Amino acid sequence: MNMTHIYMDYNASTPLAPEVKQVIYQLTDYVYGNPSASHWAGEPAKAAVEKARSQVAAFIGAATDEIIFTSGGTESNNHVLKSIIEQYRQQHPHIITTKAEHPAILEPCRYLEEQGISITYVSTDTYGVVDPKEIEQAVTENTVLISIMHANNETGTIQPIKTISSIAKQHDIAFHTDASQSLGKIPADVDALGVDYLTVAGHKLYAPKGIGALFMRKNKPLPSFMHGAGHENGRRAGTENIILAGALGQACEIAATNNRSGHIQQLRDLFWKELQKAFGERVRLNGHPEKRLPNTLNVSFIGCTGQDILQAIPELAASTGAACHADTVQLSNVLEAMGVDEETGKGAIRFSLGRYSEKRDIDMVIEKLKYVLS
Repeated sequence: MNMTHIYMDYNASTPLAPEVKQVIYQLTDYVYGNPSASHWAGEPAKAAVEKARSQVAAFIGAATDEIIFTSGGTESNNHVLKSIIEQYRQQHPHIITTKAEHPAILEPCRYLEEQGISITYVSTDTYGVVDPKEIEQAVTENTVLISIMHANNETGTIQPIKTISSIAKQHDIAFHTDASQSLGKIPADVDALGVDYLTVAGHKLYAPKGIGALFMRKNKPLPSFMHGAGHENGRRAGTENIILAGALGQACEIAATNNRSGHIQQLRDLFWKELQKAFGERVRLNGHPEKRLPNTLNVSFIGCTGQDILQAIPELAASTGAACHADTVQLSNVLEAMGVDEETGKGAIRFSLGRYSEKRDIDMVIEKLKYVLS
């Protein structure tokens, strides 16, 4: 990476881990058969896919046959939302989710609403945390699914998934969590969380884009989302991408055995202290101060526009929480759900650290921010 470039957008996408690159190289060169073929070329391809499946399963505490490979988090989310509606369409199904979800949940829900499906969007508190009591109050006799993200992609706020899953179980309602942002940062064991479905996204885990997985509990099967031949035990048609599946499996194994979340959190906390020291009351934290991903720091620079700040520091890769056009400000759905006012929200920037972040990155950003905001 260019030494003048500072990457603080790990929540958007991660670089490929060296070990993942090695697996990609090996599979590209030596494994080229169709995993569905029962001959000498198909056997190693099948073995590679099943090894990857077992690596993903072990990472989240699932059984191997509960893992389906997908094209990414968006497909996994669509699979759950649309397939459960297909399964219960004759029962006037109802879904509960939150206003702070990722578009990969919100947009399929809006699509389903256009098809006449009832969706309840629960609000969050000022920290971005959903109240399990509001989830329970939203339950109706037709509720077939509750879908709540494990941790928010913008603020890092962690949701009380175990409590919500207990509510879902009491009412015999299927429960899904999009864990794309939390995996590799905090524990995400499917049994500990009590979920029936869980979404995995490779490019948040130092694997390539275009690969993901869906955990589907054995006693909660869903209709196939992709139709064709009987791949993935008939649950997702399409010849498996051996290379990307192998890459995701390796990334999951690395995350399980070489977790650096403690070190990353130390860097993040240092960053926050330095920001407070440099800017005082001009900088505010968005999200929960404690129940938050260890790598995520979403802050607002009061009286400023996050978009303008990042444009003034082109060597810094980070994300804003608002789109500003002319005299209008469009806050993200996450900040809106938290009740963040426009003046604060327009100055929001999400800094997300990762495996390759260093203290010098923080030092450089602080100095550049001082110059831009002086």
